[in-house]
Amino acid sequence: MKAAYLYQPGQLDVRFAPDPSLSGDTDVLLKVDYVGLCGSDYHYFRTGRIGSQVIEDPLIIGHECTATIFETKKSIRTAFKNDRVVIDPAIACGHCDQCLTGRPHTCRHLVFMGSPGQLNGALCEYLVMPAANCHPLPDNLDSRTAVMVEPLSIALYAWRFLKTEQIKNAAVLGCGPIGLCVLLTGRELYNISLAVSDPVARRQSLGLSLGAAELIPPADSSDIAASSEFDTVFECCGQTDALFHAIRLLRPGGRLVIVGIPEVNELKFDPHLLRRKEITIHHVRRQNGCMRPAIDFCVLHQRELSGLITHQFPIDEVQTAFELAANYRDGAVKVVVGV
Repeated sequence: MKAAYLYQPGQLDVRFAPDPSLSGDTDVLLKVDYVGLCGSDYHYFRTGRIGSQVIEDPLIIGHECTATIFETKKSIRTAFKNDRVVIDPAIACGHCDQCLTGRPHTCRHLVFMGSPGQLNGALCEYLVMPAANCHPLPDNLDSRTAVMVEPLSIALYAWRFLKTEQIKNAAVLGCGPIGLCVLLTGRELYNISLAVSDPVARRQSLGLSLGAAELIPPADSSDIAASSEFDTVFECCGQTDALFHAIRLLRPGGRLVIVGIPEVNELKFDPHLLRRKEITIHHVRRQNGCMRPAIDFCVLHQRELSGLITHQFPIDEVQTAFELAANYRDGAVKVVVGV
C-alpha cells in the first residue's frame, strides 16, 4: 500500500508499505478515504515533536480520517449497518482507573494514531483499528465532510467545562477548524454569539460568516485596550501570545479554556494578573464521548462544515499539502488528503 512517512521535520515521502492484516477478533481492516490535516500534525511536520513525543524513526502521521470497512471478523460484521465510518484515533485500555471512572481520554495506557512510539497514522491506503473506534456514518453525510467529525467532537467537549447559561459574552482566539467549530457549536447549541480573533483574513471572514459577533484586534495591536471584556475565552491556536492575550481579555472571575496545543514545552503566565482576576483555567484533552453527537451535528450543518474544507490533495502530493497548510498559505483552513 501507499503510505506517507514523515522522515524529518519538513520532509514527507510517499513509499510502499506492507498491507496490514486483521489479528484480533475485534479489529477492523479499513480502506482509508479521506484524512484531514490537524494542527498537531503541523507541529510534527515543522518541529518533529510535541512535548516529549519526538519522531526518531519514519512515522505515518494523520489521525482525522474517514474510511470504508474492507474486512472484519464475522463475529462483529453485523455491528456495522453502513460500510463507511469515521475513526476515533485514541485507543484506551478500558481497565485503568481513568477508564473505569469514565475518563478514557486520559487513559493511563492510551495510544494515539500518528504519534511516535504509539501508532502509525492514517495517511496510508489501509489501516487496522478496533471496531469500538469505528463510528458508522449515516447515508446523508458524505465521507469528505465527515473528516470534520473528530475536530468537531473536541469543540463539543470544550463546552462541557462551562455552565453555558451563565455565559454573557465569549471569544475564540484562532479561527482554524477547531476554533470555528467552537464558534458554530456555541451559536447553534447554546445561542451564544462569540467574538473571534485571527491574523489570517480568510479565517476572519469565515468566522464572521459563521455568526461571530465581532473581530478582536490581534495581540500586538494598539487597539487591544478598546476591546470588550469577556467572561469566557477559548484559546484554539496553540500560540503563547494568544494565551497572554486571552488573560488580558478576560474580566475578573473569567474562564480560560485552552484547546490549542502549543509547540513550546513551557508556558509562562503573569501569576499576579491571574490571581487578581481570579481566572479559572481549563485544559481540554481531546474529547470524551462526543463522537456520536459530533456526527449528528455534522449531519445538520454539512454546508457550514464542508465550507471549512478549503483545499484537497491526493496522497502523492502530501508534501505540497503540508507546506501549504502548516504555513497558512493561500488562506488554508482545513486541508484534506484523498487516499
